[in-house]
Amino acid sequence: MVVDGEAVRPMETVGEADEPGWEVDPDDEWGVAVIATVGRQLKLRREAVGLRAAEFGAAVGYGEDLVYKVEGGKRIPRQEYLDRADEVLSAGGLIAATWEDVKKVRYPKRVRELGKLEAQAVEIAVYQCNSVNGLLQTPDHARAVIGAAQPPYSPDDVERMVAARIARHAVFERSPAPALSFVLEEGVLRRPIGGTMVWRQQLEHLLEVARLHHVVLQVMPMDCETHSGTDGTIEMLKFADGAAVGRSDGAFNGRPTSDRRHLRILELRYGTIRAQALSPRESLAFIEQLLGET
Repeated sequence: MVVDGEAVRPMETVGEADEPGWEVDPDDEWGVAVIATVGRQLKLRREAVGLRAAEFGAAVGYGEDLVYKVEGGKRIPRQEYLDRADEVLSAGGLIAATWEDVKKVRYPKRVRELGKLEAQAVEIAVYQCNSVNGLLQTPDHARAVIGAAQPPYSPDDVERMVAARIARHAVFERSPAPALSFVLEEGVLRRPIGGTMVWRQQLEHLLEVARLHHVVLQVMPMDCETHSGTDGTIEMLKFADGAAVGRSDGAFNGRPTSDRRHLRILELRYGTIRAQALSPRESLAFIEQLLGET
């Protein structure tokens, strides 16, 4: 499990302006198989109509080298690439339809796995110490956070990661709704990542989410004299069958754990952090105050 996708760094791209997609993660066996199958279909259809790679590339608006990468299963094609290929090859919608499979593997494997866990959880609890949790980020805020990474991601990778993060927001629309609990640091909320407008929109979004009946959002004030979250982020997910998984930056080597003893420790720490933080009502008032200061 990856906390908020922050540890996920996709394969580096060459950064060409006409890139049709993203590099395939060689460790993602399912993703590799899907993209290889789509690539073979594209190649067989191109050859069947007698088009060379360079001719096909010119027709769809991409370079010959990139056509070979897609056909060889080395790149994940975008939807517009498949749509254009379908037209050029007169495939009658068959190539365009492969997007339904491609879109399932377009995000990094570890982000997909986290999304699946969140989609199954009946309870999600997160203490985030250095950023707004990805489930709470607006697209522009996520773009600013990811875009600030060093070494920098390519523009394509930034957009891919933003899309992956925002796709996880579907957890708020589930029925029945899961119980969601978040504790954020005051310092994080005061830092205007992305500029004033992006920051204000992020704060306004936090207020909207915090008013949902199944969400509890709290702020850890900077003047708190006792703080049990100094070891770093804590994340816990509980499931309907009684199983659970959790991790913390400062415990168990930072690795996910399902051990009941470990989970009790994380629950104790998270519960203490919540007790030390502002109440949900006080937290809403604090965020409203921050908005009023701009």
